[in-house]
Amino acid sequence: MKIFNTENIRKIDRITIEEEGVSSQELIRRVAEGVAGEIIGRWSPSTPVVIFAGSGNNGADALVVGRLLLEAGFYPRILLFNFKGNSLSRDCDMAKRELLATGYNGLMEIIDRAELPSLTPDHLVIDGLFGSGLRDPLEGGFMMLARNISESGATVISIDVPSGMFGEWNARVIGRNVVHATLTMAIQFPRLSFFLGDNAELVGKWKVIDIGLSNRAIMETPTKYFYVERDEVRAVLKPRKPFSSKSDYGHALLFAGCYGMAGAAVMAARGALRSGVGKLTVHSARAAFPVIQSQVPEALFSADRHENVISDMSARFNCSAIGVGPGIGTNDATRGAFETLVKSYKRPLVIDADALNAIAKNQTILDHIAPGSILTPHAGEFDRIFGTQTSDEGRLLKAVEVSHRYKLLIVLKGRYTAIVRPDGKVFFNSSGTPAMATAGSGDVLTGIITSLLAQGYKPETASVAGVYIHGLAGEMAAETQGEYGTTAMDIASCVGRAVKAIME
Repeated sequence: MKIFNTENIRKIDRITIEEEGVSSQELIRRVAEGVAGEIIGRWSPSTPVVIFAGSGNNGADALVVGRLLLEAGFYPRILLFNFKGNSLSRDCDMAKRELLATGYNGLMEIIDRAELPSLTPDHLVIDGLFGSGLRDPLEGGFMMLARNISESGATVISIDVPSGMFGEWNARVIGRNVVHATLTMAIQFPRLSFFLGDNAELVGKWKVIDIGLSNRAIMETPTKYFYVERDEVRAVLKPRKPFSSKSDYGHALLFAGCYGMAGAAVMAARGALRSGVGKLTVHSARAAFPVIQSQVPEALFSADRHENVISDMSARFNCSAIGVGPGIGTNDATRGAFETLVKSYKRPLVIDADALNAIAKNQTILDHIAPGSILTPHAGEFDRIFGTQTSDEGRLLKAVEVSHRYKLLIVLKGRYTAIVRPDGKVFFNSSGTPAMATAGSGDVLTGIITSLLAQGYKPETASVAGVYIHGLAGEMAAETQGEYGTTAMDIASCVGRAVKAIME
């Protein structure tokens, strides 16, 4: 799914109206039906409802929601902000007239100032004050109103975006001055700001209302941001031919594990094997042999000359792809071996965990990493390499910058893991669960991406598909083990099922 900025959404809106003969009032009705349907399906008509409507088309959406709720047996209290009596947009004024034509007498039109209703946790609030077209942060009375709504404890449904928040970048916004939604009903597309952890408390849960905007305009309008769902991954995974052998699906080499951290190698290996690599070799410290051989007997074991650490990372065995980092430690011998690998290997690598920490200790390594390589940092690892960021927004922008500069893919792990490409495109992942916040989960991901790379998928495809498969496997594991009980081994064991489910 494409994620558009506010300007492009307006453009798609306009094309829909001009070329498909759909009126702006009809689009407003479709938005309102989506919001009202959500409310009617979840709350009873006895619920005390307060609707805050602004003077623009976001307010028009809210007024039509109010009319539809009246028809469904609710009796909302509606406040319309129409300063000086002449600030309503044409569509908002029409929505007001249609509401009053029903005989409804609960509308409070605020022209100058008024005493606002007291809100309690029992109230359902519909926030239709400002949509994504807002140009400046809230101030004055609207700022105080946003604070009052958020601090009331009421359940809040925001239309389009929470009032006071922008659809894209929110560095200028103070969270306290934004309506904190329980549920945000996005119009046609999720907004970029929904995928950044900085805004999680503002957006709450979100749901998209499909209002039937022009498919042609959507297809032809360019964007650099995407939301990856199952259909997109299904489209790139290749079905297997009946007459095939393990040699058709690549040979992956993992540099993983050391004394005391052989489990990381096991988890990466299981992720690789369950995602379909034809052959896997794990190179690790000699001490890791009994653990890896007993836990992953399908993998070949290559023993380092050193008993406790990896001291040699020579590319070998005519491997198709290499993953490096899980559990290797950051001792001098291992870091030296990693630097030698990076400088000598001219094909894309998958780089994770302690290999990332080695880069943090010597950032000149970045200049030698082969273009198309995939780095898979969490926020802390990213900041250690590229500098401390004070927000997820800043971290994403930095990732776009460094991905382009070094021609690397950055898999920035999080709730909506962002796969950042050198061409500036960013793919946010839809799968996953809080159950995956567990040690070793990232090692499984390294194995999956390395496996896909070994099977011949391009780095761009391997990273996007690998992250989605990993997240879906986590969801499947959590169905059995729960959010508290899921381990990385559980996730790895579900990888094969996840691939099967995607391709069905």
